[in-house]
Amino acid sequence: MDAPNDTLTYLALGDSYTIGESVPEDGRWPVQLARALREEGIALADPRIIATTGWTTDELEWGIDAVEPVGTYDFVSLLIGVNNQYRNRSAVAYGGEFHTLLQRAIRYARGRADRVLVLSIPDWGVSPFAANDKRDAATIAREIDAFNAAAQQVCAKEGVAFVDITPISRERGAEAEMIATDGLHPSGAMYTLWSQAALPVARQLLSR
Repeated sequence: MDAPNDTLTYLALGDSYTIGESVPEDGRWPVQLARALREEGIALADPRIIATTGWTTDELEWGIDAVEPVGTYDFVSLLIGVNNQYRNRSAVAYGGEFHTLLQRAIRYARGRADRVLVLSIPDWGVSPFAANDKRDAATIAREIDAFNAAAQQVCAKEGVAFVDITPISRERGAEAEMIATDGLHPSGAMYTLWSQAALPVARQLLSR
C-alpha cells in the first residue's frame, strides 16, 4: 500500500540487526525509530526493509539487485558489516564495499546525503554466543572498531550522518534483557536504545 502523499517514506538496508532476528516486527529498530518520529509529529511511514540475517556487504548488494527497481525514498538507513567481520574479511575491503552501498543509499534518497543515516556495527563479542568463538572478546572488539572506523571515514567523506551505537552494545549487551532468546542477537529492548540514540539525528535530517 502506498503511503499518503504527506507521509515521508523510509527504506532500511542491512542484515539481521535491521530485520530484527528473533524479535517481533514492531521491535525492529527501524520500526521503533519510525514510530518515535511519528510520536514527535514527523509523518514517517514504517520502513520498507531490505535485509536478511547473515548478509555481508556483497550479499546486501545482490539482495538489492534482486528487488530492483527499489525506487526513491525520503529517508534511508544503512547498517551492514558484522558478517564481514564475523567471516574474517578485511576491514580495508569492507570500506570499499561499504562505500559502494552508501552511494547506492544516497541515490535511493534522491541524491540527498543529508537524508541518509548509518548506524555503527554493534559488538557481539559481549554476547553469550561469543563465548564459543575462537576469538576472544578483545579481539572481536578491535576488529569491530576497525570496521566502524572504515565506515565512519566513508560517511564523513560523503556527508552522511553516522550514529555510534557500539558503546551501547558494549555497556548493556551482556544484560539478559538486552539479548534475544538465541543468545546472540539484540532484544527489542536493546533496539529501543539504538532507536533512541538515532532519534535526534533522524529528527534533524528529516527537518531539512
